[in-house]
Amino acid sequence: MVLTPSREKFATQVNSEILVNIRILAQQEGRQIQALVDEALADLLEKRKASKPRSHVMDAYLASHEKYGELYKQLAK
Repeated sequence: MVLTPSREKFATQVNSEILVNIRILAQQEGRQIQALVDEALADLLEKRKASKPRSHVMDAYLASHEKYGELYKQLAK
């Protein structure tokens, strides 16, 4: 048995031109608009998640910069 994730309704507004293009895309792909919205929101979350450096990477960078900051300035010249 495959469990389907729960769904929740919400209302929002979107640019009319974008909505027209989403409707066309959904029709061309034989998909529902909600599937495209799910995909777009998931992509946005992944993109934002990927754009933030991991905390341990930032900690290492800051420690390195604290220790070797002057050297980095000299190398940059």
